[in-house]
Amino acid sequence: MKTLIPLITIVNSIELFLHTSLIYQFYFLLACLKALRELGSEVPTGVYLPSNPEAIVISLLPESGAPMQRAAKAPYRATFRVQTVGIEQVERCADAGYEFMHDFSNQYPQMAIFKVGDDVRQDILALQLMRLFHNIFEQEGLELYLYTYRVIATSPGCGVIECVPNSRSREDIGRNTEAGLFDYFRHVYGKDDSIKFQKARRNFVISMAAYSVALFMLQIKDRHNGNIMLDDEGHIIHIDFGFMFESSPGGNMRFEPDIKLTAEMILIMGDLTAPAFLWFKELCIKGYLALRPYRQHFITLVALMLDTELPCFRGHTLEQLNARLKPDSSETEAARYMHEVINRCAHSLRTRIYDYIQFQQNKIPY
Repeated sequence: MKTLIPLITIVNSIELFLHTSLIYQFYFLLACLKALRELGSEVPTGVYLPSNPEAIVISLLPESGAPMQRAAKAPYRATFRVQTVGIEQVERCADAGYEFMHDFSNQYPQMAIFKVGDDVRQDILALQLMRLFHNIFEQEGLELYLYTYRVIATSPGCGVIECVPNSRSREDIGRNTEAGLFDYFRHVYGKDDSIKFQKARRNFVISMAAYSVALFMLQIKDRHNGNIMLDDEGHIIHIDFGFMFESSPGGNMRFEPDIKLTAEMILIMGDLTAPAFLWFKELCIKGYLALRPYRQHFITLVALMLDTELPCFRGHTLEQLNARLKPDSSETEAARYMHEVINRCAHSLRTRIYDYIQFQQNKIPY
């Protein structure tokens, strides 16, 4: 669809950004901001975000454009005003310039990240597996929450990522207050015996349990506070899956534990003996047990990606994934195994050290 060319071209051309001097990068970002301002005043009919094909872009909010450069990568975030119209109408608008009626009650802002220098296919694989986890949890009647946002690869090393709506990162919270998560919850939701706080805590528990199982199963690493989100309802949401399976930061040191379970996370649930934390452990174990019968589904999906030579594959991915599901153990033995994993990760010294290193190197608060 020719009306998509401007957005996709901008994403792909940013790759040049990575191979140029700092002065050129500065002028390149200025040029991007100028282009975004010009695009914001007149968006061609039928343009849509690859991460949200059900909605048409009405306008771009130029002041929202912001580079998010970290290390040798050049992610760029922008906010669009979109209107949900359905995929069929989006296609008609894009192919034939078909005009549609503006429905202001159905318009909303949507953020997207245009990422360069990352192979987002790894994120896509992680999210595909998480969607499969979600479907299994739902089928088994388990109240576990995973938010599987959309990621689209536009070319090698480039992609568009949906931003998690109505949320902020733990890093962002830390930059605006020195309070821990428990105090933040009390500030936002009220006293810990209030209905609003209890509802937020419940959402926190069901999401913490779901993501804990996912982190363990997929061995997702680099869990600093910039990669952990909290939404307005209290759910915790993990993002950015650049390290998983057999890859990890620091030259594949495998330093982080299987699950990120910090003191402040536990404090929201009470303590290690509190009913909310015991419920969290119960949900983790039930979620893990629910996945075991579908072991071959996960292995098949991962096996299809082995030839891509993604950095997360180092020769033993399928063997290790199979081993984590304990195929030769009884359900009781598997439950005991998951219980031990949780206990081992709670208050882990390695988690505290990793957060400290991220603060020293990248100024990410914890």
